Amino acid sequence: MEQRTEAWFAQRVGKVTASRVADVMATIKSGEAATRKNYRMQLVCERLTGKKEESFTNSHMERGIELEPIARSLYEIKTSTFVTEIGFVEHPEIAMSGCSPDGLVGKDGLIEIKCPTAANHIETLTSQTAPSKYMAQMQWQMACTEGKWVDFVSYCADLPEALQLCVIRVNRDDEYIENMETEVTKFLNEVEETVNKLGKL
Repeated sequence: MEQRTEAWFAQRVGKVTASRVADVMATIKSGEAATRKNYRMQLVCERLTGKKEESFTNSHMERGIELEPIARSLYEIKTSTFVTEIGFVEHPEIAMSGCSPDGLVGKDGLIEIKCPTAANHIETLTSQTAPSKYMAQMQWQMACTEGKWVDFVSYCADLPEALQLCVIRVNRDDEYIENMETEVTKFLNEVEETVNKLGKL
C-alpha cells in the first residue's frame, strides 16, 4: 500500500502511529499532558466518525515529502543497499497501533528520512547523533517491524553536495520499547473506555 493514499489514511484511522507515539509518552508532574490528551481525543473522534482528523501541514513539511524520494535514492547509493517501500505495519501484539516506516533495509533494518532546515541538518552532522525528538518514533517502528536498527537519514539539498546527506544508525533498545508498549496499551485502553462510555449515552 502506497503511503499518503486514501487507503493508507483509512488504515491508520483511530490507531496509535509511530509519528505520534511521543505524544502518548508525554508526561507532566500532575494530571495529563496536553499533547497526550489532545491525541487521545483525536483517536476517540476518529473511531466514532471513521474519518481521519485533519492534520496541520506547512510548506516545509510538504517540501520534505517532495525530497524524500531523492534522500532515499542517495541513501541507497551511499550504503550500496536497496530500500523496500512499505505502507502501514500493524504492531504484532498490540491491536490498533502500528507504523509507516520510510523503508525497510534487508531483514533487520529500516530508514527514517527527515529533510530539515540547513541549521538543524548541520547540528545533526556535527553531533553525529539522531535528534532525541525522533527516538520514540524510531523505537516504535522497530517494535512494530521487529527490526534491529534504524538508519536515521537527514537530507538537506541547500548545502554543498558533500554535506547534503547524513546517516546515523540507531539500534533497538528493548527496555525503551517495553516501556513504550506498556504506555501505549494503557493509552489505547483509555481511548476504548471513552468510546464505550460515549456509546452508552
